[in-house]
Amino acid sequence: MDGIYYAGELRREICARNADFALKNRLDHVPSYGALPVTVYAPDLEGKRHGNFYPASYGAILKRPEWSLRLNKVHAQARTSLPRADRRWRELDSCTSSDALLMNIFCCPGACNSEAVAAMLGTERADVPEFGYRARVPMKGAGKGKPRFDRTEVDMKVGALLVEAKLTENDFQNAPAELVASYRDLEEVFEVSALPRSGDRYISYQLVRNVLAAHAGGLSFCVMLDARRPDLLEAWHAIMRAVTPVDLRTRCKVLTWQELSNTLPRALRQFLRLKYGIVSPVLP
Repeated sequence: MDGIYYAGELRREICARNADFALKNRLDHVPSYGALPVTVYAPDLEGKRHGNFYPASYGAILKRPEWSLRLNKVHAQARTSLPRADRRWRELDSCTSSDALLMNIFCCPGACNSEAVAAMLGTERADVPEFGYRARVPMKGAGKGKPRFDRTEVDMKVGALLVEAKLTENDFQNAPAELVASYRDLEEVFEVSALPRSGDRYISYQLVRNVLAAHAGGLSFCVMLDARRPDLLEAWHAIMRAVTPVDLRTRCKVLTWQELSNTLPRALRQFLRLKYGIVSPVLP
C-alpha cells in the first residue's frame, strides 16, 4: 500500500478524534470544508488557551517570543477550505499539523528538560528547542568568491540535533534532479545512483536535504514520524541505505511519536492519546 493510503487512514482517525475532542471539551473550533472535515482550533477569548495545544505547552510557548512567532504561520488553504473569521487562521491551528504536535511535546515544561527525553535524542537537558531553524546546505558554485547556501527550514533544532517531523503528510516531497545535483556535498554524502528517483525527480527530497544539512554542520539528524506510517519509515530507510560516510550514518536516526511518548509526563501522554491516538508501546 502506498503513502496516500496510510496518510489518508491516519488523517481520518485524527480528524474523527478531534471532532469528538473539541465538542467534549467545548473548545473554539471550526471544521474545514470537504469530504473529510479537519478540525481547526482558535485561541480562547483571553488568548491564554488554545484547543490544539496541551495547556502547559501553550503557556510555555506564550512566554518565549521565539516560540510564539511560530504560531503566526498563515494557513495556506484558509481562503478556500475554512470559513471566514475575525482572526486569520494559522497553520498550527489545524489538528493535523505536525508542527503543532512537535511543539506540544517539546514545549511542555516536563518534557523539554527531561533527562529521559534528552537520553533518547542524544541531547542535553539544558538544550532549548529552536523551531523553524534555518539550516545551511552548501551549493555548488560561488559568487565573487563567496559560498552559496540553501537556507532550508528544518522543523526543529535542539542542541546538535536537527529534527524533521511528520504526521499525516503524504511523503517527504520530491524535487527536480537538477536542484538536488546542485548541492555541493551530494556525491560525498550519498551513493547517488542508490537514491530513489522517479523519472527526472528525486524522491524524499526533504530527507536528502536535511542529511546534507547535518553533514555540513557536523550535526545529528532525526526523523520523527508516526508508527502508523510504515510508508514514511521505508522512505527513510531508502535514503539511509544511500548514505556512505559511516560517522554520518551513526548520527542519523528515526523515532516514532509512540516511542517518544513513553518518556513524557502522564498528563501529556493522555492528551496525545485522546487527540492523536498516540499510544506508548510501554506504559510505566
